[in-house]
Amino acid sequence: MHTAADVERIAYFGRNSVLLSNEKVRAIVDDLGGMMPEFSLKKGKGAVNAHWIPDFRGNSGLPWSSHLHGQYWKANILYILAGDFPCSPNFGPDCTVDGVGLPAHGWTANERWKLASSGAMQDGNAAYAKFTLESPDVRMPLSYTKYDVVQAGKPAYYSAMTIENHGDAPVSINLARHNTLGSPFLQAGCRIYVSAERFMTAPEGTEFDDTGRLAQGAEFDSLLKAPGRDGKPVDLSIVTGMIGYTDFVTGAISAQKALGWSCVVNPVLKLAYVTFFPGPQGLPNDEIALGFNDLWMQYGGRNFTPWALHEGGADRTFCLGTENAVAAFANGLAYSRAHPELLGTPTMVTIPAKSARTLNYGTALVELEDALAAEAITDIEAEGDMLVLKTARTYQRVSLDASFSGLRELVSRLLK
Repeated sequence: MHTAADVERIAYFGRNSVLLSNEKVRAIVDDLGGMMPEFSLKKGKGAVNAHWIPDFRGNSGLPWSSHLHGQYWKANILYILAGDFPCSPNFGPDCTVDGVGLPAHGWTANERWKLASSGAMQDGNAAYAKFTLESPDVRMPLSYTKYDVVQAGKPAYYSAMTIENHGDAPVSINLARHNTLGSPFLQAGCRIYVSAERFMTAPEGTEFDDTGRLAQGAEFDSLLKAPGRDGKPVDLSIVTGMIGYTDFVTGAISAQKALGWSCVVNPVLKLAYVTFFPGPQGLPNDEIALGFNDLWMQYGGRNFTPWALHEGGADRTFCLGTENAVAAFANGLAYSRAHPELLGTPTMVTIPAKSARTLNYGTALVELEDALAAEAITDIEAEGDMLVLKTARTYQRVSLDASFSGLRELVSRLLK
């Protein structure tokens, strides 16, 4: 069987994109905003895409214009939005920090990345695409270098993103991966699991004031019993489908974790979408640990464009964000600067002067054994290069680069 990883430059709905693939999965990366509209598991002659592609996504190939598009798509990111993408130096609405205007979810989610190189390793064990992005404002002198990778035989894609501060002073920023699930993978009845154990709902004064069903600014310790605005507990661990609400919850990841993760299980497909990343415990000094599991539950609470066809119309958009971040909720860098800690966890990562920090990140589609598909996931751990999914009674080992040793080695080779 052919198992080599491969890479191809493609045109995808008017965008310059890269297709990374092996015999198990396909991952598409756009240069515009680093959007990943597709991460799919190959099935028969087709594939099951887990990533959300909004039906309102602008696919004309024309750049967003406030004059032409602003009335319907109120920001550039809504025009280009899809799937998974990196957010930095801002995570949340547009804001101004240190005199620098930052767009919603930051430059990494809005600007066009330069595709510096791409290729397959000579041994066929991995394929990669290297993207770079320079700060558009010299007052925040950051540069980003991102390697997106698929390894042969592994049902996953990886990203190693290095942030370099070229200035003479440290810069504190937000950083997130905005994984967003949609149909055909996401369906009512899917189950949600995360590595966090302490949670908080979005506070008052956010975009969720008028869309949510959850009590605002409330702490709780289980997704099974989140506080509702009507005083009744809400089970957030089950995807409900379109119920007319949109909510946001953040959860702090313990500093004792060696691996952070989130997991959404489709029990009918017996398929799990897993994000995983190095935790704080034992992390090298030049790497970043994401401190929060965030859940954006877009279940129909936005009666305005582009979520609805017209202002006051019916929200037609169903998706689930399983975002992992260093940020205070998704309230933007200015809010994080004012709230440097949440649930005992830092809301910013500091890039020292004339230094760099790297985030290693993985996303997998795991075909589950019957027992794992039927029972609640209680933990996910890395054992060497194996990812281990656990329930109360059983476990399943998956052959993945769970320790990120392969990713680190690959990037090191490409840098020589």
